[in-house]
Amino acid sequence: MTPDEYVEAVLDLVERIPPGRVMSYGAVADALAERSGRASARLVGSIMARHGGAVPWHRVVNSAGRLPPGHEVEARARLRAEGCPLRPSGVDMAAAAWSPEEGM
Repeated sequence: MTPDEYVEAVLDLVERIPPGRVMSYGAVADALAERSGRASARLVGSIMARHGGAVPWHRVVNSAGRLPPGHEVEARARLRAEGCPLRPSGVDMAAAAWSPEEGM
C-alpha cells in the first residue's frame, strides 16, 4: 500500500465509525496494519491532523479517551450531540469504543 493509499484507507475507516462511537488512533492503525504493513498511532494522528477535516475527525481520540488536542471543545460538543458516553476527561472508552468488525 502506498502512502497515499494509506491516507485514503485511514480516512475511509474513520468515515465508517458510527455516530456516538469512537476509535483510538492506535485502534485505527491496528485495524489497517495487516493490509498496510503500518501500525503507527502517531502516523494516524498526523493523517487526521493534515487530511481529516472532511471526515468525522471528532470520533478519533487517544487510547485514554482524550479528545483531539486543540479541538477539545468542538469535539466534545459534536460527540455529546451524537449521544457518545463522555467523562470529564473525555470519552468513556469502555462504552464508546468501536471496532470495524462490529460493522460487518
